[in-house]
Amino acid sequence: MADERQNEQREGYRGTGPGAITPDGCAVEMYARLPVNDEPEVIAAAVPPGASLLELGCGVGRMTHPLLERGFRVTAVDESAEMLARVRGARTVRSPIERLDLGERFDVVLLASFLIHAGSLDVRRGLLDACRRHVAPDGWVLIQREGENWQTNVPRERPLGTDGLVRVASATPVAEGVNRVHVEYEFPDARWTQTFLSRPMDRAEFEQALAEAGLAVDSYLTEDRIWARARPVAV
Repeated sequence: MADERQNEQREGYRGTGPGAITPDGCAVEMYARLPVNDEPEVIAAAVPPGASLLELGCGVGRMTHPLLERGFRVTAVDESAEMLARVRGARTVRSPIERLDLGERFDVVLLASFLIHAGSLDVRRGLLDACRRHVAPDGWVLIQREGENWQTNVPRERPLGTDGLVRVASATPVAEGVNRVHVEYEFPDARWTQTFLSRPMDRAEFEQALAEAGLAVDSYLTEDRIWARARPVAV
């Protein structure tokens, strides 16, 4: 039976627009429109071919499907049934990441989409503990973090696909170390918004958070250090 708590809206998170909205304010229909960028290439270059991969927060499968095409064996996890309904070809598991315990280990655990910046420290610890709990002793954890000025360079906007626009409208402090971020997505036929809580972290804070969870950064995979690869270590 599905955990009823999976349906709860997360405090401080909301979304507007057509279609289903997930507990953290994501609009399923909007995420289905997002283009695939270079993330699958970054991931594939950093880990062994054909590895078993646990994707935490898979959404509609924007990265899941390209990873399957590249030969990875993907288990895709999300707390939204509406998101998981869009995923094809992967084993799917419905669960909040911080409560996930599959009793299995994977060659690669993937935590993308800036989830590491969760506004709640308890949630952030839960996310990293889930990564540590599921990665093989000789495996890798890949984490996508915000750019250094992601929450200070606002407002800003950029094209989204061929006909869309994404605008980071504001990042407003609401508690010590926590901002309320408001993002707008505009297409010719629809408009969505998402509001969420985010905790900025510089490189030292990021690496300390990983260390507390028994993970150590092995390398940064991109020049902007948005993608990091970590190893499990003894705690």
